[in-house]
Amino acid sequence: MLGQIKEITMLKAIRRQLELERERCQSCGMPLRFDPQGGGREEDGSISHKWCSYCFDKGRFRDPQLSLSEMQARVDSLLKKRKAPWYVRAYMRLRLRTLDRWRLVHKKEGRS
Repeated sequence: MLGQIKEITMLKAIRRQLELERERCQSCGMPLRFDPQGGGREEDGSISHKWCSYCFDKGRFRDPQLSLSEMQARVDSLLKKRKAPWYVRAYMRLRLRTLDRWRLVHKKEGRS
């Protein structure tokens, strides 16, 4: 019985984490629920459910020339200021390259 309870608790935690991962800005990785604007704005003024307001406005990226390494440095700096542990910073450095904005860039450049 105790084993089943632990397994159910673990599955709930995994499901919650997957939901959080799905609801992140696909540019910087910020959980969209923490965006004070509720998300970036599409060209028609509607809220984007893919990009945060720090990265995206009026249907385009605020800093279109930003590279993945520059975004990684920005996120790392912010996490350091918030005293995030090293492993969280390392995870986000790796996680950023899997987000849509950076996967699209790599596809356009012919990288995988």
